Order: sequence, then C-alpha cells, then structure tokens
Amino acid sequence: MSFFHIVIVAAVVAAIAAVAWFVMPKGKNQTLLRTAVLLTLTCCYLMWAITYLAQLHPLIKPRRSDLRSEY
Repeated sequence: MSFFHIVIVAAVVAAIAAVAWFVMPKGKNQTLLRTAVLLTLTCCYLMWAITYLAQLHPLIKPRRSDLRSEY
C-alpha cells in the first residue's frame, strides 16, 4: 500500500500545483509567485515522500538495548 500513498499524494500535489498555476493573479510578479508556489509544493512533497519511505523501509534494523548479549 506504500506505493499507492506516494502516488495519491503526488496526484494531490500536482492538482494543487495546477490550480495554483491558473489561479495566480496577473501582474509583474506572476512568474515569481508561480515559481515560489511550485517550488514550495515540490520541496514539501519530496520531504514527505523521503521521510515516509525511510520509515517504511529502514536501512538499519533497530536493536533492543535491554536484552542480554548472547555468547
């Protein structure tokens, strides 16, 4: 189910980006505002996806410290 979460959230972020692209007010700062919004959405999505995947498949197995070591 992890792959579907990544795809669903990516689709939601893409939809928000598309709405933001067309709703952005006209003016001399339109390009700057579009860039800021799209970069913010992209960075937030990437941070979420990396954190989600890192917790889903950790590289190192957790080790309990309260167990006696075996000889």
